[in-house]
Amino acid sequence: MTKEVNQASEAAADEPDIIYILADDMGFGDMGCNHPGGKIPTPNLDRLAAEGMRFTDAHAGSSVCTPSRYHILTGRYAWRSRLKRGVLWQWDGPLIEPARPTVATMLRDHGYRTACVGKWHLGWDWSTVDGTHPNATLAFGEHLREERNAFGMTQIDFSKPLGGGPLACGFESYFGVDVPNFPPYAWIENDRLPVLPTEEKPEAMYGRPGRACTDWRLEGLLPELTQRAVTFITEQAGQPRPRRPYFLYFPLTAPHSPIVPNARFRGRSGAGAYGDFVCEVDWTVGQVLAALQEAGTRRETLVIFTSDNGPENRTPDDEGAYARAQRHGHYSMGPLRGLKRDTWEGGHRVPFLASWPGVIGPGTRCDQLICLGDLMATCADLLGIAVPVGGGQDSLSFASLLRGAGHNAARESAIHHSYDGRFAVRRGPWVFIDAPTGDENDEPDWFKQQRGYTVHDCPGELYNVHDDLPERRNRYAEEPERVAELREILRCACAEGDVHGGPGADIAALSE
Repeated sequence: MTKEVNQASEAAADEPDIIYILADDMGFGDMGCNHPGGKIPTPNLDRLAAEGMRFTDAHAGSSVCTPSRYHILTGRYAWRSRLKRGVLWQWDGPLIEPARPTVATMLRDHGYRTACVGKWHLGWDWSTVDGTHPNATLAFGEHLREERNAFGMTQIDFSKPLGGGPLACGFESYFGVDVPNFPPYAWIENDRLPVLPTEEKPEAMYGRPGRACTDWRLEGLLPELTQRAVTFITEQAGQPRPRRPYFLYFPLTAPHSPIVPNARFRGRSGAGAYGDFVCEVDWTVGQVLAALQEAGTRRETLVIFTSDNGPENRTPDDEGAYARAQRHGHYSMGPLRGLKRDTWEGGHRVPFLASWPGVIGPGTRCDQLICLGDLMATCADLLGIAVPVGGGQDSLSFASLLRGAGHNAARESAIHHSYDGRFAVRRGPWVFIDAPTGDENDEPDWFKQQRGYTVHDCPGELYNVHDDLPERRNRYAEEPERVAELREILRCACAEGDVHGGPGADIAALSE
């Protein structure tokens, strides 16, 4: 390695800008470099992989999005919070506790400029016409479709500021939407709606009933968010030196439903409208990389791309991953078993790329186990700072893997969690599912036959995912001692409390 390269690496490793791009419902097999036989071209993601490191064993904290986002930002499994299953629905309050440190608060306190652009879906304190909190009427985390639809039409005061969102979680600026198919169909900027939703959503437009801004276009979401992210990158690069480094958390609204690829992406894939929408996600990544190149800051930026969970089964506007595999021959889950919501690998094993020129070797692959919630400990490790008290209880650093310093990851085990609140525990090559099945999507018979899956009558499932990645052979009955060992690991993990004053200190105690 030349002296110039060493100097560049040392400079880049000082305090890198950090961009975290989070796709929504994008499967492990939707990225070309993970699934060469797929029908969706992803040239920008493939280039990002060629420039950096591709992780093959990265896992979201849950197989659905709200808990995965909590895990990413807090470094703590969401099942330790008050959300024990499912996701948040419209008008629910914040899931991140008021005193809970986040990646954003940690980096902000270290001098970083922090920004969030995109989908939030971690709850807000919405103002109401009578001054009471929505969850005084609507039970937190409960579906209550009709009640929530009616509540939003009559009880929410959109003219007042929102509390408990990104600004309360360490971000200095925010622009985006809560969930693309939830009302209000309006932009949220910082803690306000700059344009009020004064109309009722057109019935023909995808999404739940509720208030919408005039001429709201679902196709406009991803392009606008992309432009906002690019503008932020450009503006930061133009700051006088020495400038503050930045953390941009960029959670996309795609390829989650509504499936609304813009005209120039339609027909680009061989996997229907969903595949075309993934092509638009790939374009967004390309725009971010181009902005960094144009700004001259690519070498000082750590770019991470991943997804919040596995691919969707089906929605009113999308045939879903199983039907897409049958119709188009494209398997969004890749070689994995399961989809979004499931406890099987396809529900939570996600695409994950990390690129940092001069630090991460180009074209490298890492097969070590990591979790999305490891972001907090990894950032702290890279900056040589401590994880804040009360933060990162379940976060372990993979900075050494990024630096190519070896293949001994800090993480030996992980806990997986499904939509219905089922648990699985992974240790080494073994994963134990503490339920008779990892399925929550009614896996179709044709898929079982094609993949060689057979019925069993065991009360749980045990797989060696190194030897049997598609999870065909349930070893539960063959390995009772292994089952007992993993069940005990799971029991201890679920039973352990936060230790006051330690890395996972109890938030109630910290707030006293």
